[in-house]
Amino acid sequence: MSETICAISTAAGMGAIAVVRVSGDEAISIASKIFKSCKGEKTLTDFSPRRALYGSILNADGSVLDEVVCTTFVAPNSFTGENSVEIACHGSQFIQQSILQRLLDCGCRLATPGEFTQRAFANGKMDLSQAEAVADLIASNSAASHRLAINQMRGGFSRELAKLRQSLLDFVSLIELELDFSEEEVEFADRQKLVTIVDEIRYKIKTLADSFKLGNAIKNGIPVAIVGETNVGKSTLLNWLLNEEKAIVSDVHGTTRDVIEDTMMLDGLLFRFIDTAGIRETHDEVENLGIERTFRKMKEASVVLLTVDSSYVIGEIKDFIGTYLPRIKDKQVAVVFNKTDIITSAKREELEKIEMPENVVRLFISAKQNQNKQDLLDTLLKFAKIDQQEDHNVVVTNMRHYEALTKALAAINRVDEGLQSNLSGDFLSRDIRDCMHFLGEITGEITNDNVLQNIFSKFCIGK
Repeated sequence: MSETICAISTAAGMGAIAVVRVSGDEAISIASKIFKSCKGEKTLTDFSPRRALYGSILNADGSVLDEVVCTTFVAPNSFTGENSVEIACHGSQFIQQSILQRLLDCGCRLATPGEFTQRAFANGKMDLSQAEAVADLIASNSAASHRLAINQMRGGFSRELAKLRQSLLDFVSLIELELDFSEEEVEFADRQKLVTIVDEIRYKIKTLADSFKLGNAIKNGIPVAIVGETNVGKSTLLNWLLNEEKAIVSDVHGTTRDVIEDTMMLDGLLFRFIDTAGIRETHDEVENLGIERTFRKMKEASVVLLTVDSSYVIGEIKDFIGTYLPRIKDKQVAVVFNKTDIITSAKREELEKIEMPENVVRLFISAKQNQNKQDLLDTLLKFAKIDQQEDHNVVVTNMRHYEALTKALAAINRVDEGLQSNLSGDFLSRDIRDCMHFLGEITGEITNDNVLQNIFSKFCIGK
């Protein structure tokens, strides 16, 4: 018999309504001890489940604490797979805590962080990756991150992993069947066909692992570093994008000495803008620390806005672009020619002729005069490749999943190498089972208590 747990499931603080959740074998009978139906002497056990019942929560002396709505769920038809009760009460903190105390007095104990979801996992209502998606759904801060969490919670990722594990199981069965008949030299599968199967499995695992870069950016915000020399308008550009005076703007060189970060929602996607210290030769120790951070943020960013003052002489602009473009060749890059309101049409033509790699976008703006902002925003959305993240595509957002996929990929690569080298079946079988093991870790088919404790301890109490 499982202990009956309780917790406040709504956000901390005062509100119009709060929800107290109870789960466990005795959930309905315990809640019945403190609930009085408006229909007389009937208790919660007298009503059919999944029905909202209006009534009162009573204090120990029989007086009314609050008027509430109770909903009961009978196992296994509940979120946790156990008997459950949800009490919707008024949002007074005093009322919430008093209801909790009444439940504790009647035999409940307080739930630990994530314990309701952990019970749902333990009772087979969801696998581990779906359970983690619950936390991602609660933390989602954009339409894109919400869509990813919903897809994973509904089992999109789990179905992909199940297909992969079944393919691996079929594969290892053939290999091990051959081992059983090794003395008869019976071959149950053509080696070339096995190579083809392994290639397909490896491609799918690699595709999932590679999607983590996009998934992590969507989940945490796409990092966009605004980089350039001093006084080219980087801080003005940041303020212009955010529509607020976030960064100090000054004609004095080296005003920005540390990175300044803020976020903006664009078309349902979160962008995390990073204004960096201007790059220049200086003997100022503090400014040099800021410039070091600039280079570090350049490496960490997914998108770099390499900002240039259009009024500089062409030779200086070419030298700057030629020096820093090679450092960020693995990024999505836009060379942003700022202050175009103060240059001639002939100067712009010269800027348009500067040679750049085909994948580098060239933008002409004036942050100060609010010119061509939409071109920049459209470019950012194009860089995000949000159009490629369709509902039916699985995108990995969890570092634990990514690490397991990386290990699974290494294992299947060893299988491929073994097939190419005509390695014996027992060695191949071991690597295939390693691959299955790492995929099983993602869904919780293979796990341990330490992993579960680490995952669910990060959830909020009441979920």
